[in-house]
Amino acid sequence: MTAAAPPATRDRSPGLIVAVLAFCGIVVSLMQTLVVPLLTDLPNLLHTSASNAGWVITATLLSGAVFTPVMGRLGDMYGKRRILALCLALLTLGSVICGLSDSLFPMVIGRILQGGSFGVIALGMSLMRDELPPARLGPSVALMSATLGIGGAVGLPVAALVAQNADWHMLFWGAAALGALDIVLVLMFVPESPVRTPARFDFLGTLGLSAGLVAFLLAVSKGADWGWGSPTTLGMFAAALVILPLWGLGELRTREPLVDLRISARPQVLFTNLASVVIGFAMYAQSLVFPQVLMLPEVSGYGLGKSMVVTGLVMAPAGLVMMVVSPLSAKLSAAKGPKVSLFVGAVVTAAGYLISLVMLDAVWKIVIATSVSAAGCALAYSAMPALIMQAVPMRQTGSATGLNTLMRSIGTSSAAAVISMILANMTSDLGGRSIPSLGGFKTALWVGFAAAAAAALVSLLIPARKPAGEADTAMASGTPVAPAAEAPAGTPAGTTAATAAGTAAAN
Repeated sequence: MTAAAPPATRDRSPGLIVAVLAFCGIVVSLMQTLVVPLLTDLPNLLHTSASNAGWVITATLLSGAVFTPVMGRLGDMYGKRRILALCLALLTLGSVICGLSDSLFPMVIGRILQGGSFGVIALGMSLMRDELPPARLGPSVALMSATLGIGGAVGLPVAALVAQNADWHMLFWGAAALGALDIVLVLMFVPESPVRTPARFDFLGTLGLSAGLVAFLLAVSKGADWGWGSPTTLGMFAAALVILPLWGLGELRTREPLVDLRISARPQVLFTNLASVVIGFAMYAQSLVFPQVLMLPEVSGYGLGKSMVVTGLVMAPAGLVMMVVSPLSAKLSAAKGPKVSLFVGAVVTAAGYLISLVMLDAVWKIVIATSVSAAGCALAYSAMPALIMQAVPMRQTGSATGLNTLMRSIGTSSAAAVISMILANMTSDLGGRSIPSLGGFKTALWVGFAAAAAAALVSLLIPARKPAGEADTAMASGTPVAPAAEAPAGTPAGTTAATAAGTAAAN
């Protein structure tokens, strides 16, 4: 294995590589909002109950959580471009299956396969670290990280327009076409990284992590339907509490683990991942509040009576703001360090929630509130991969960034459960129909504010690094300090220049 930048990079434009990878990230993140315009119609479209139709969302969430760290590890072992193309192939196949579906079972299978593509963003950032020149790395990783929010925000109005004016299957045929286009672009313009970690794949670790995550996320996502005190929900939580610690003990004893928990326990990695959970929560919480406020009828006294298409257009500027702000985050990280970017991002996100509490009564006010929060999330999202890359050797970039992306997913899943529970229990009556009350919406926004404030506090626990020249400036952007060969897994940090740099960054 070598950590040196490959000669192939000189034959390809770094800008083109970044554009292709960012486009892939946007397409993958579109899968999160692709079915949102169909939610109320899914039971009729799939000839099933409303509770069962919820599996169309839950299936993608669960598979994405499982596939993200696994694909990151496979990328480290067998080539990041190869596994990225595999992820896109799963997206394309899943979209085709959904496009052919008129019942629940094949739709859920297709959505599971779509969730397999969620590793693309972590793999894209890892490829950037391996392939791009140092000057381009910080802004590029920031943009790739921000595609998580950009695709979701931009995709909502597009999906609503398609669902409103064409057969709903066209949503999935369009996704299949985009997935196929992504595969062609990746194979044509993105070079394969030479950075590999020859190892045996940790099948037992993958099984343990998958079982623990599925148990936890099922309890979180389906608890409202099953009942939070039901034996099924409590059993799932109990299973997760048993399985995940046992998985962790097994990983510590495995020579070549799926997730290197010793590296994950480094303060810089640990607190960055904790911040990812609460930032993910904060980003998703507002997406559950504002669309409902926009679409509730005006007769409620606080709803704005807008259509799904208009609602999507109102939410879209947040994605554009993230696209604009992400390069600024890279500049701030290079100047002050990514820890500062993360802290500032969390504070700005919290400020967006505070102003939203008094800006729910007009469309233009909601645009401002969501844009402020989106700017904060862009700063925070862009800083987190840089913090992770500072602390891990290049041979583990894929699995480490995959785990960080998973932490964000856990945050968004928890937000969906908590905010939905708040809105379901704080209601008012509208013509015999129960709808979320204004007090419920404001309580949800306060919870989002608390999550953003918690992220700011967690960011202060990340060890500070003192810049000491050009190498540190590069590392602030997520760039490896020295392109040296690295020691095998399990070798004490400090054996090589690269691992020594990673250890210094973590401490």
